[in-house]
Amino acid sequence: MRYLSRAQIRAVDRRAVEEFGLSGLVLMENAARGCADLLCRLGIRGRVVICCGGGNNAGDGFALARHLDLRAKEVSVLLWSDPEKLHGDAATNLAILQKTGVPIHVFREADDRGNLPDQLSDADWIVDALLGTGAQGPPRPPLDIVLNLLNLCDARKLAIDLPTGLDCDTGEAAETTFRADHTATFVAPKLGFAAPGAKAYLGLVHVLDIGAPRKLIDEVLAEGVEL
Repeated sequence: MRYLSRAQIRAVDRRAVEEFGLSGLVLMENAARGCADLLCRLGIRGRVVICCGGGNNAGDGFALARHLDLRAKEVSVLLWSDPEKLHGDAATNLAILQKTGVPIHVFREADDRGNLPDQLSDADWIVDALLGTGAQGPPRPPLDIVLNLLNLCDARKLAIDLPTGLDCDTGEAAETTFRADHTATFVAPKLGFAAPGAKAYLGLVHVLDIGAPRKLIDEVLAEGVEL
């Protein structure tokens, strides 16, 4: 089994764009399509609720919502970020999603978090697209409270790339960490997945291909990128 560190996965993403000419949007599109394929294989019996933060992990979530809608699946997005502050590929995918009619609820400071259970009440799946591999340290408010509420929900749970709150390199779980039934991780398992306590948060891990060339992945692993 080959594992990638946080620095190595950044190197794969950067070099795929800079050296191989792949667009970041293409990589994100491949990631989202892979997650949609996975959810369909696992079975979707009702609404899929995709919970998004403010980075590229959220961009994967926006694109996933579009792919599920394309397949006539009931889907909605909950967003814990100011849409105006999103940038890059995540902003592009949100702009596309906003034109599709998929419901998007933006949680702002004035919102009563008490309405979150209503947003989740009939969910078949909850998808964690809140924080990605670059996140370090425990999730800050309001995400810590949000994660507790998500974990209490009876819906099946999928984490995109890794569960929010689980450190990519150490596998150490924050006090509030998303407990996934399945994790759809990209390119290769992350270094922290090998930690003894990580399994309780990862569930079953599925490694998805996003189009990064095998030659590039082999080179990054051989070079031993600094942690």
